Amino acid sequence: MSIDEKIESQVLHRLISHLQENTEVQNIDLMDLSGFCRNCIAKWYKEASLENGITIDYEKAKEFVYGMPHDEWKKKYQK
Repeated sequence: MSIDEKIESQVLHRLISHLQENTEVQNIDLMDLSGFCRNCIAKWYKEASLENGITIDYEKAKEFVYGMPHDEWKKKYQK
């Protein structure tokens, strides 16, 4: 892994951690302001996994991004 890839990985990890800690930020708000949300990151994670020969389903990818099963997150935090 190159230093650029290592830095990118650390930045992504920090972004995901930040989103997990700031549950008051709703996906619709993210979409309106930035054009992407937690679900988009999960889709990108799934796609990147496939590109690297690893099959991860969308629900598992969302669990990685949300830090818990998506249905659980929605019950706790979705407004």
